Amino acid sequence: MVSAPPVDAAELGRRVEDFLTEHDPASTGRLEFLRARFDAGLAWVHFPVGLGGLGAPRSLQQDVDARLAAAGAPDNQPHRIVIGLGMAAPTILGFGTEEQKARWLRPLWTGEEVWCQLFSEPGAGSDLAALSTRAVRDGEDWIVTGQKVWTSMAHEAHWAILVTRTDPDVPKHRGMTYFACDMTDPGVEVRPLRQITGEAEFNEVFLTEVRIPDAYRLGEVGDGWRVAQTTLMNERVAIGGGSVPREYGMIGIVADTWRERPELRTPGLHEQLLKLWVESEAARLTGVRLGQQLAAGQPGPEGSAAKHAFAKLNQEISGFELELLAEEALRFDDWTMRRPENVDFTSRSPGYRYLRSKGNSIEGGTSEILRNIIAERVLGLPGEIRVDKTVAWKDLPK
Repeated sequence: MVSAPPVDAAELGRRVEDFLTEHDPASTGRLEFLRARFDAGLAWVHFPVGLGGLGAPRSLQQDVDARLAAAGAPDNQPHRIVIGLGMAAPTILGFGTEEQKARWLRPLWTGEEVWCQLFSEPGAGSDLAALSTRAVRDGEDWIVTGQKVWTSMAHEAHWAILVTRTDPDVPKHRGMTYFACDMTDPGVEVRPLRQITGEAEFNEVFLTEVRIPDAYRLGEVGDGWRVAQTTLMNERVAIGGGSVPREYGMIGIVADTWRERPELRTPGLHEQLLKLWVESEAARLTGVRLGQQLAAGQPGPEGSAAKHAFAKLNQEISGFELELLAEEALRFDDWTMRRPENVDFTSRSPGYRYLRSKGNSIEGGTSEILRNIIAERVLGLPGEIRVDKTVAWKDLPK
């Protein structure tokens, strides 16, 4: 059997041009275009053939996206489906059966089916392995009962990635099993959690004897912790990593304000802005390097550092923006209780950005937990020592 030659940049460019010839963005419906793009292997080029990719290097995706955008091609609204793209898809690819991959990946990428993440619980946030949501086997199904919380966009989601406890009699990291859950099934109840912004993008989800087919299980029974680690590593890269242009996001907003409104400038604010700009650029370049590492394999704990930096910078930059605009920034524009379709920092008011950024150091892994991961798994520092008060200090390891 002769293997197909690898797809390089030149071949990929030809495929993009051929695709655009056959599917003119100006005359092709949005969903039809996205489905055809997936089928052509131009959705995520590093995925296998038949699953939206071509088995090409991940680094070539940026060029594909740029060529299609320049031709006026529609995107798949990535801000709306970020959990599906950044967390569910890599987990399905890594642990799903061929039937699961074929069923879920295409509508996930096109945005026809939104995904959410049922991980955190009232008593198991940062300590995910302490979760108590139970899944009990019943023939070819599992009966799931429990509560999840801080679930972003659950009110929009058709599917959820779900971690449960299937064996309470073994150490907590071993008795977990991972499923996909249909959010439209009986027994799934989504309730809004109104935030400091006035909106409710977060939710709490109650699962009452929800029947999930064993065919929706990802990975082996009891191996949910390992599967969940794939999700969490990709989550932190999705939130804080990736290649973006210079002055992308929050720092670009305040830099543009500084340029356009010289009457706001003071020497002290100038010094603060320069510091934040340099830190943002360092974080951006680190994200580029992280993307290159990701192209060579799977995400590692370095994604925790990227996510930690993202949260810290977002909060500092939004605070600087309020100081720069003074009383103008304190006029919060809209306190209406609503359930948004996505989280959008760039098109909202300074007051919204300031309030919403407070959640950045909690969601996707708290900054405290991330600092532990960075210290122990990236820097190689020793783990915490839990001191038994009956042990003399002289007997502790040096």
